[in-house]
Amino acid sequence: MRIFALFVGLAAAAPLAAAEPITGRWVTAEKDAVVAIAKCGKALCGRIEKFLIPPPGGDNQRDVNNADPAKRERKLIGTAILSGLTAEGGTWRGEVYDPKTGRTYSSEVRRGANGTLEVKGCFGPLCQTQVWRKVS
Repeated sequence: MRIFALFVGLAAAAPLAAAEPITGRWVTAEKDAVVAIAKCGKALCGRIEKFLIPPPGGDNQRDVNNADPAKRERKLIGTAILSGLTAEGGTWRGEVYDPKTGRTYSSEVRRGANGTLEVKGCFGPLCQTQVWRKVS
């Protein structure tokens, strides 16, 4: 009977360990853009939906800092800055692209306090976390 109770307790706790949904529209930490996170194939991705503070090229700004010369002419609006996000425990793991530097980093994304989104980008052991807010 104790084994059954233990199994039922573990089964009930399993959903708590699952990653909370992160889909939706989010304002970046710098409050300069809205990123829409949605399903992209088997994973999730986050695309720049609109600028709140226009970059030098306005809504027509191109991805001029991209390390791949073939991508430097694409518009930033619609570009995936979060990609390949898959649930792993209470976290979503994938990659984050920084169009300001043209670099891609490993990423962990999770729901934070008060309905926020914590977006962490790492290059080796060095990591930086930003807090994004849900668009109301």
